Amino acid sequence: MSAGNITISATTALSALLGLGVGIGLLLVIIGWRGTDPARSSGWRRPRRTQAVPGDQRRTLRIGLAIAVGVLVGVATGWVVGAVLAGLAVWALPRILGRDPEHARRVARIEAIATWTEMLRDTLSAAAGLEQAILATAPLAPPAIRSEITDLAERIENGDRLAPALRRLADHLADPTGDLVIAALVLAAEQQARQLADLLGSLAHAAREQASMRMRVEAGRSRTRTSVRVIVGTTLGFAVLVTLLNRHYLSAFDTVTGQIVLLGIGVLFGLGFAWLARIAAVPEPDRFLSLTEDTTAGHAPLVAERQV
Repeated sequence: MSAGNITISATTALSALLGLGVGIGLLLVIIGWRGTDPARSSGWRRPRRTQAVPGDQRRTLRIGLAIAVGVLVGVATGWVVGAVLAGLAVWALPRILGRDPEHARRVARIEAIATWTEMLRDTLSAAAGLEQAILATAPLAPPAIRSEITDLAERIENGDRLAPALRRLADHLADPTGDLVIAALVLAAEQQARQLADLLGSLAHAAREQASMRMRVEAGRSRTRTSVRVIVGTTLGFAVLVTLLNRHYLSAFDTVTGQIVLLGIGVLFGLGFAWLARIAAVPEPDRFLSLTEDTTAGHAPLVAERQV
């Protein structure tokens, strides 16, 4: 190996280390800036903000990692398009190929609604009224919906009418399965529906069937994501090894034409991943029970209901 090649290799390695240092520095700056909360230093807390903190931290970490990897790839290869594609890959691939937390959260809420519905059914079978059944099951509600059910119980204890309180619960849950259960409860509260316990049992069974269907769909999606992970990992690993061991092989991408070709390759990969995300998504049914603000009156919101 000639002295010129050694000098070029040393310069490239030094540039890569400097780029990595810049990326890590940007990551630390972003984390430090987002982590500064005046409410913490003053002792005052915003209760509705605490649930969004973990998601904000993960988003900040992903942004910092995307910037760091983009800078590192740009410095190591000199490819502007490569740096942009690398940053976008770090940002998007974990969301597409990783686990779906939104799916797990929705399945947990559906199962929690089914469990709470069964609690209401069993309590009503013991000759208890609907309000008494709600108050009795609120402390035992599943964790996924406990805060919403507790809020409903507090409204009932404060003297709110049962039907409007149930309608507000439907808006808080924002779930089509919850709409079915709450619609039955609203009818029972307003019209004294008969055989409510049997109806709740049927709704709980339907909710568990829906959760089971979603889990089967997710199992099929997991197999597809595993195959895509293997393909993406092999492609990226080959690109990294070629860049490190035989940089001359990729010298065609150093030109403007090569950058355009690289951009086209990235666009094709992006379209493939977008198509994969689209076919893997489970369409959500429309809700039929929702709150609409009554702007002309100063009392509680009204409910727009569609006949099932």
